[in-house]
Amino acid sequence: MLISETGAFEFAVDAGSFMPAMVGKRVLVTGVTSQNGVDIARSYVEAGARVILQCDETSPAMQAMAELLAPQAAELSVHAVSLRTSGEIVAFARAAAAEFGGLDMVVNIVDLDAGMPPSGADFTAVEAAVSDVLLKSCLVARVAANRMRLTMTDGVVLTVATFSDNANASQLAFAQVARSTLVSMTRREAEAWADQGIRFYAVAPDVSGLGERRMAATETDVAQLALFLAAGKGASLSGVTLEMN
Repeated sequence: MLISETGAFEFAVDAGSFMPAMVGKRVLVTGVTSQNGVDIARSYVEAGARVILQCDETSPAMQAMAELLAPQAAELSVHAVSLRTSGEIVAFARAAAAEFGGLDMVVNIVDLDAGMPPSGADFTAVEAAVSDVLLKSCLVARVAANRMRLTMTDGVVLTVATFSDNANASQLAFAQVARSTLVSMTRREAEAWADQGIRFYAVAPDVSGLGERRMAATETDVAQLALFLAAGKGASLSGVTLEMN
């Protein structure tokens, strides 16, 4: 595991060396769609974890994914529900945290360019839109961390940020603001929960405008990283937002 001088994260580890530590782990993955999160979900199932999935869409592809994973899973719970309001998010997070008697790992998948305000929107509107983009990951993380604290679990919360390959200049600018906010949020939450043994991380693509470096890593790479962190590795990196290259 290396962090380059540019801050990029290069992931190179034998997955087999830490997968036994995942057997029986309780994992919640939110924001799964047919484009994002499938490999992450599958990696936890194959490692023997008990998995809860929150899917943002109901589609034949998502149904097929659930049917494919179910026979392999130690335990699998799939919730195809759109979470819009703070109340809905908190209620779901509490139910998910209680479903397996607690959580060891949470992965929140976030689209950085989702919900972008209209062109020409003022700062207040942009700030509100960024808050909406990160709302679910923030609230789920806090509910899960509180449950981890109550059950004395050394848990992990990982936010995986993505954005559209064909994002235009306005979407890219908005994604930059959202990414910066995510970086600050991850660091702040890591500091707040450090004494409880709960670690926070984020993975986000380069949204600096250098189009050729947006997200060179595949979701398989991110899935391996998620397993690595869930197995208790990388504790000294808590609070860090990793750029996958």
